[in-house]
Amino acid sequence: IHSLWRRRICEPVRIMADLVILFTSIGLSEQKAKETLKNEVLSSALKDAIAQAQGLLGSTDIDKATGTLLYSMVSRLRDPRRLAFLTQHIVQRKITTELQVSAALDYVKSHPQDPLDEKAFESACGVGVVITPEEIEDTVEQIIRKHKEQLLSERYRFNMGLLMGEVRAAMKWADGKIVKNEVDMQVLHLLGPKTEADLEKKPKAAKAKAPENETKEEKSSTVNGEVKTEAKSLMEQLRGEALKFHKPGENYKTEGYVVTPNTMNLLKQHLEITGGQVRTRFPPEPNGILHIGHAKAINFNFGFAKANNGICFLRYDDTNPEKEEEKYFTAIREMVEWLGYKPYVITHASDYFQPLYDLAVELIRRGHAYVCHQRGEELKGHNVPPSPWRDRPVAESLVLFERMRKGMFTEGEATLRMKMVMEDGKMDPVAYRIKYTAHHRSGDTWCIYPTYDYTHCLCDSIEHITHSLCTKEFQARRSSYFWLCNALDVYCPVQWEYGRLNLTYTVVSKRKIIKLVETGVVRDWDDPRLFTLTALRRRGFPPEAINNFCARVGVTVSQTTTEPHLLEACVREVLNDTAPRAMAVLEPLRVTITNLPSNAQSDVRVPDFPADESRGSHVVPFSKTIFIEENDFREVMEKGFKRLTPEQPVGLRHAGYVISVQRVIKDASGKVVELEVTCTSSDSAEKPKAFIHWVSQPLQCEVRLYERLFLHKNPEDATEVPGGFLSDINLHSLKVIESALVDRSVSTAKVFDKFQFEREGYFSVDPDSTTEKLVFNRTVMLKEDPGKI
Repeated sequence: IHSLWRRRICEPVRIMADLVILFTSIGLSEQKAKETLKNEVLSSALKDAIAQAQGLLGSTDIDKATGTLLYSMVSRLRDPRRLAFLTQHIVQRKITTELQVSAALDYVKSHPQDPLDEKAFESACGVGVVITPEEIEDTVEQIIRKHKEQLLSERYRFNMGLLMGEVRAAMKWADGKIVKNEVDMQVLHLLGPKTEADLEKKPKAAKAKAPENETKEEKSSTVNGEVKTEAKSLMEQLRGEALKFHKPGENYKTEGYVVTPNTMNLLKQHLEITGGQVRTRFPPEPNGILHIGHAKAINFNFGFAKANNGICFLRYDDTNPEKEEEKYFTAIREMVEWLGYKPYVITHASDYFQPLYDLAVELIRRGHAYVCHQRGEELKGHNVPPSPWRDRPVAESLVLFERMRKGMFTEGEATLRMKMVMEDGKMDPVAYRIKYTAHHRSGDTWCIYPTYDYTHCLCDSIEHITHSLCTKEFQARRSSYFWLCNALDVYCPVQWEYGRLNLTYTVVSKRKIIKLVETGVVRDWDDPRLFTLTALRRRGFPPEAINNFCARVGVTVSQTTTEPHLLEACVREVLNDTAPRAMAVLEPLRVTITNLPSNAQSDVRVPDFPADESRGSHVVPFSKTIFIEENDFREVMEKGFKRLTPEQPVGLRHAGYVISVQRVIKDASGKVVELEVTCTSSDSAEKPKAFIHWVSQPLQCEVRLYERLFLHKNPEDATEVPGGFLSDINLHSLKVIESALVDRSVSTAKVFDKFQFEREGYFSVDPDSTTEKLVFNRTVMLKEDPGKI
């Protein structure tokens, strides 16, 4: 027993020690050799490369230069089939520089199909190209002559990298060290040794002063439907992202993409069908309403296609009939179109139920799937016990799967599982399960429904999607995505992941929003305090602002958590340019102008956009009785208060009058209910400290003011909110003012029309409005100005 124990303990240690000796024998340091051993795949490949090299060299040792190139090649090679081929070229000294190794790796990556054209490979890698020191000397001399005047002027402050770059461009396969030495020597010969002046730091160029009328804020404008900012627009970012993504038909160049013997043929057929066009898809589940995170997904999928002259499908992932409702299908389509995108075509996963079933039968025939009878509770979690039915005969699984389709099992009695291990360690995910629920489109035709893990990649394949863009949490499914397509020998798209967009002070989980609705915290999915897209539309957020926000957040791989005020800033930018001005008084105080006759009435013209009066105006009445905001009056003067007091007059916006208090009228409780004032033309009166808004002969309306729904930044975080998100509700998140007053210019407003109520904020007409009474939602407040009291 002791001997057996020693062998078990000592044998792995001895093997690792032998590998360290082997790796150091080709020139690696001991530390580098030990680090390499931590990577099992790399150390195995390097061991194979050394064995092949020794076989080619015989009794000759591998020198350090060859060993360094071998290590460089092995550590970057993604296709192990090319290991022997590249090792041979390095050992035979056909490839002798790092530059040639990089070129060789690029070539094999872009030519995955056998047989490899050795002649074309060697040409691409500069094999046999000999560049003499004399040729390098002549080329360097020509380039220095070209820049001689600037070199003599700037001396050692000249960008020497420019010289190196031009030499390398002219002599691609020249040895970099020799080139640098030659450049240094010829520059020294021309300029002589460095002087004290050469060693002084180069003074920084003074920055050009921005014109005074330019603001520091990012400016935005809309050009051809694209929201532009000083930062890159979303379209510009997505065009840039295209440089990182593969070109249509070049899927095999993507890191981790699996190349099979039939891959190139399938890609050729794919290009014949698509014509090399970029194809993306937005695949929501129709079991809930889209939220702000989906806005980024919509912009990314539709935007990437648009930016690269492609098309985007809207595909409903309708494989779970228990949770799907028609209202969700309609709302999803409306929100996509509201954000300004038109799907190339609207499809459903259910469109492909028959071909998906046929592919499942083929998967069983190929030995990659089996019918299993483990119950749902047994399959939960990651430490699922292996299925005792994993190795059942193919013929048996085919019969049982057909019985599943015919409804001969109860729900949960049988599933179809795929023979694979996902990146997160989950083994044999379910491909089909039984559900005796009528489907909204196919009715009772099917009683078995495919899962996301099975459906998603195959629908992408059927629709010939080029770029399957999804959020980062699906990265664990990428290998299974490739596996399933390759197991069935069908066209395999490429899955690319990007970071989710999250906001603080909210929840977007479907389950939690349903809980908020059921408990009466919010009215429905479109309650303006939520961050669903229907809620944001109801609150008055313009779609351009949401798209602009997505552009500001950017196309990032990392998960982003953003404060709501950044979204609100984008809303203000758009509404400032698009929402006409009106005047509304939320908490009215009656004001009677005593020095006007009782029948006095005049029209006051108010510009819709004061910054650009050419954009139109509207007329409001002005009479003996007007209404102002309660908080624009103070009976007792306070330090810093600039508006109306018994001792301090105030101007009326747009009216051309300054009013002064003559009498304060109170009710029995002492509350101020009316002011009697006199008015003076602003032309003759002393300029007041402030101007306030007012209304006369107004319309009564309802105004709803919103604050954050939750008190804490992360209401779902148990460390921040131990009682759960329902315990974190802000009880003051909604204030309803039923008897606000607004000027008559808004009388013809329609649902979702937007206005800036001067000095109050931006407001939008709510769907609850009637012909008798308008209802306004405050979208966002105006920018706070702490100097104004």
